[in-house]
Amino acid sequence: MFVLGVDPGLSRCGYCVLSPRPDGTATAVAVGVLTTPTDLPVPQRLAMLQTDVRELLDDYPATTVAIERVLFQVNVSTAMSVGQASGIVMAEAAGRGCDVVEYSPNQVKEAVAGYGAATKEQMQEMVRRL
Repeated sequence: MFVLGVDPGLSRCGYCVLSPRPDGTATAVAVGVLTTPTDLPVPQRLAMLQTDVRELLDDYPATTVAIERVLFQVNVSTAMSVGQASGIVMAEAAGRGCDVVEYSPNQVKEAVAGYGAATKEQMQEMVRRL
């Protein structure tokens, strides 16, 4: 039983696989970044991401997939590609019967660092400590 956390993106899609423990804590068993070449057309890149997500879920059968939700993005094309990548992950997870949940960046920061406006450096330190 695993929980997969995803920070979606078409160029770079970050992930962490957690193995929950009976005491309520969890152990990270895999972390990484799925990438697609920026010089390929979007449909090919989405197909590559889909294959990578399938393989990830094959290797680590998750019961829950948590995805960072995009709330606001200044660059429309970036928002679109993040949304497309997010859709690929959600569809693959739902197709396997996983519970799919979305969290805002501030919710993630609050849960990890105790402060919804934590900086990247503060988040890195808390992740290192945890």
